Amino acid sequence: QVQVAESGGGLVQSGDSLRLSCVASGETVVNYAMGWFRQSPGKDREFVAAVSWSGNRTSYADSVKGRFTISRDNAKDTVYLSMSNLKPEDTAAYYCAATPAYYSLSPYQNEYPFWGHGTQVTVST
Repeated sequence: QVQVAESGGGLVQSGDSLRLSCVASGETVVNYAMGWFRQSPGKDREFVAAVSWSGNRTSYADSVKGRFTISRDNAKDTVYLSMSNLKPEDTAAYYCAATPAYYSLSPYQNEYPFWGHGTQVTVST
């Protein structure tokens, strides 16, 4: 089964850009649709974006649409979340998740059996 690990988080200022990476191991990521979720202190984990196995289909939460872009490089077993015009409300731990339903763009975290440990993004004013 696949394991995933996030990286790229950090402390940035409002309006800055940041790119998160999610590297898969144990199995090729081409067999999986991938999603990004985030969780802020005191809040439930929420859907951010998803991408199908080929990268041809994507889905976004309304709160990030137009600012975030999910993409993947299957040759590198890596999925990316490019974030621009970051806002303080984007501050959260960001998690990468994988589902073997490889055409899925599901926003529901219970449909993703494989999760990383998260990477923290903090946006200051």
